[in-house]
Amino acid sequence: MNAATLQLQNPGNAPNDALSLLRAEAPWAEYSESLMTYGRFVGSWSVESTWYKSSGERIRMDGEWHFSWILGGRGIIDVLYGAGFTPDRYGTTLRYYDSDKDLWHCTWMQPGVNEFTQLVAWKSGDDIVQEIQGLQDRREIWRFTEICQDSFLWRTEVSRNGGASWFVEQEIRAKKRRTA
Repeated sequence: MNAATLQLQNPGNAPNDALSLLRAEAPWAEYSESLMTYGRFVGSWSVESTWYKSSGERIRMDGEWHFSWILGGRGIIDVLYGAGFTPDRYGTTLRYYDSDKDLWHCTWMQPGVNEFTQLVAWKSGDDIVQEIQGLQDRREIWRFTEICQDSFLWRTEVSRNGGASWFVEQEIRAKKRRTA
């Protein structure tokens, strides 16, 4: 088939808006076990965030974190935001499982504060390790740890000396929200 004959078609009665077309109900069957690395977070979570400043100051904020299946169940999207944030300050991550490399490709963006980050992620024991790609002067790992059915801890770990030593820059404690 060449470009002249290729036509996009609306399969059946599929909705015509992008968000509805992204949504999936479950993981892609062929890789369902690997997809549960992040799939176990699908749902809504209440979060308590803490930033640790080099001055010793701590900044706290409550918020929400929502995860959903997308793209036929081959990926996960999330939306993270602080209480009282307007939607232009929300952040989102797109995650896709690469079965050839047995790792995840992740993209975080928060346009309201000009953040756009590429990460690769993998399981390490019971944790999920996400490392930012392309940083020049530091290494940064975003880690899901202490993962339980109804809670988890997410943290930013930073090294300014090539990984010889690390410090925690941010922690997010998440608790599963009850559905009505």
